[in-house]
Amino acid sequence: MKPKVLILGAGMVGKAMAIDLCKNYDVTSADISEESLNFLNKEYGISTIIFDVTQWNSLRNLVKNFDLVISAVPGFLGYKTVETIIEGGVNLVDISFMPEDTLQLNEKAIKNNVTAIVDCGVAPGMPNLIAGYQNTLMEINNFQYMVGGLPKVRTFPFEYKAPFSPIDVIEEYTRPARFLQNNHIIVKPPMSDTELINFDKAGTLEAFNTDGLRSLIFTLKNIPNISEKTLRYPGHIKLIQSLGAAGFFSHTPVNVKGADVKPVDFTNNLLFKSWKLEPEDEEFTVMRVTLQGKINGENKEVVYDLYDEYDHPTKISSMARTTGYTATAAASMFLDGLFSEKGIFPPELIGKHHSCFDYMMKYLEERHVIYTKTVKDI
Repeated sequence: MKPKVLILGAGMVGKAMAIDLCKNYDVTSADISEESLNFLNKEYGISTIIFDVTQWNSLRNLVKNFDLVISAVPGFLGYKTVETIIEGGVNLVDISFMPEDTLQLNEKAIKNNVTAIVDCGVAPGMPNLIAGYQNTLMEINNFQYMVGGLPKVRTFPFEYKAPFSPIDVIEEYTRPARFLQNNHIIVKPPMSDTELINFDKAGTLEAFNTDGLRSLIFTLKNIPNISEKTLRYPGHIKLIQSLGAAGFFSHTPVNVKGADVKPVDFTNNLLFKSWKLEPEDEEFTVMRVTLQGKINGENKEVVYDLYDEYDHPTKISSMARTTGYTATAAASMFLDGLFSEKGIFPPELIGKHHSCFDYMMKYLEERHVIYTKTVKDI
């Protein structure tokens, strides 16, 4: 009998994961949107459930019918969703970009005999996996990654499209950025330290600080310098900084013609239309992971580069592929019995196991998500 997998969320990434996994597993997709579910059922025969994950007691009972749950809910629902699945005693993979620290759920996961692989998308996710793997091969002094998903057509004014909820992107733009410098946690304003970086296929992009390191700040304590930046087309972040300075991301209600409105809710509503990535919009994902340190006593720089585009045959976006397939790689790796430890595991704690790293990299390569590795002397 095939293992039973429940995927919470049938948006662009959730659909890609369901389509990928239904070839080998008994997949059920759950979402509040009947339209998204109908597509999966009609085109791929995937079982579906119209479901509101915020019905926590119902969610706790629902997950007990499955061998593994993948959570692809918006970030603001992520922590409670993961906690509820753990309380249901079911193993899980999570890709939600939540503000909370899921490591706080480690004892609960162990108590409930649950393996929870968290932050397992393209980023956070793959840089963590790579860091965990390379940390077993070299003495790392500096670790940095840069990542962005962008439309091929640059449309005024933002030159940006989002394959997920704009509220998660706004969170990325407004959460203070943390990184490690000489083993000390440094906090800087989001969108600070902008710089222009050239990429062979993507051209010149603008990099800026965001709070994407997540668990890496706490788990790989032997690495003294760790940083992360987001990539956008040049000029985009100046517009976002202007919106922030004008108060459009504020959570404090303002009175508009007798009604109290949170500016961030208003902004999210507008940007949802402006940033909506249509199913066949061409876009790409670019990422560079750079590690510097010693290998066998020699100073080396190891770089992993990713460039991935919208896939025409499957009509699946690059961001859905690179994010979703990382999660399905982890899910398949777990279901194939390569990892069985109990607790909360960000990908860097998976990557230190070479068999798990090799499995996931091969899984991605089979789906034409290719990470190119180069090593040079420094």
